[in-house]
Amino acid sequence: MNTVLVTGATGQVGKRFVPRLLQWTANGETVRVLVRDAPRGEQFAALGADVVVGDLREEADRARALDGASAVVNVAAAFRDVPDAEAWAVNRDAAVALARQALAAGVSRFVQTSTNLVYGAGRGRPAQEVDEPCPGEDRGVYPASKAQADAALEVLRTTQGLPLVTVRLAFVYGEGDPHLAQALRFAAGWAAHQRMPMVHHADVAQALWRALRVPGVEGRIFHAADDAPVTAFDLYRLAGVPLPDGAADRQDPDPWRGVSDNLPLRDDLGWRPVYPSVWTARDAGAL
Repeated sequence: MNTVLVTGATGQVGKRFVPRLLQWTANGETVRVLVRDAPRGEQFAALGADVVVGDLREEADRARALDGASAVVNVAAAFRDVPDAEAWAVNRDAAVALARQALAAGVSRFVQTSTNLVYGAGRGRPAQEVDEPCPGEDRGVYPASKAQADAALEVLRTTQGLPLVTVRLAFVYGEGDPHLAQALRFAAGWAAHQRMPMVHHADVAQALWRALRVPGVEGRIFHAADDAPVTAFDLYRLAGVPLPDGAADRQDPDPWRGVSDNLPLRDDLGWRPVYPSVWTARDAGAL
């Protein structure tokens, strides 16, 4: 029996990915989730998932979660409003430790969920998988910790054969996720035309699913981003909030920052966004 372990199942991405994964897996396959406490796992158990209670930062808990697992999707992330030490511990240290144990357990695929923010400043074009991450210090610990995790996992791939596939996400939104409303605090000092690359939860889920299932893509990095980054003006309009004074007069210092190339995800994994832009999601009632 094949067992897919998903970490971070109770986070914004995980709790929307796991129900889809349970629908997409074939008979005889098991979806296992690692959660910190039993009550948070009840929603997944009710859907048919195998629930392991434990902390990703603990070796023994990782070992129990990996017992019999054939593949891993690491969605766990310490994101906003957490102490820096926790972000480093979860995003880098626990991710690398999980990969080492998964390698020893003989998994056939290890999908790492990362972020487009690891690329830092723009390059005059969309970021590509061959570009060296350089997250910079202005975006905080999250992209830096993810970039270091990605680098360490790549070393495990090249030196020990970790069957790694990395999916770097743009700004994730949709299905009641508060991220879209929270985006206004990031856009407060932006130019009205400054862009934010985004991706809907439905499209994140299918990107992770394809990264898990498509054969022969070990060692690749894919970018999950929709086709039309939104502007600060759009974010305020979606929220029904007036554009701040002065936004129309500001200039975007780096129009390519955060923009990443999704063509390999389309061409090599067969991904097609259900919601190519935030406007299609809005029209479908999927915000």
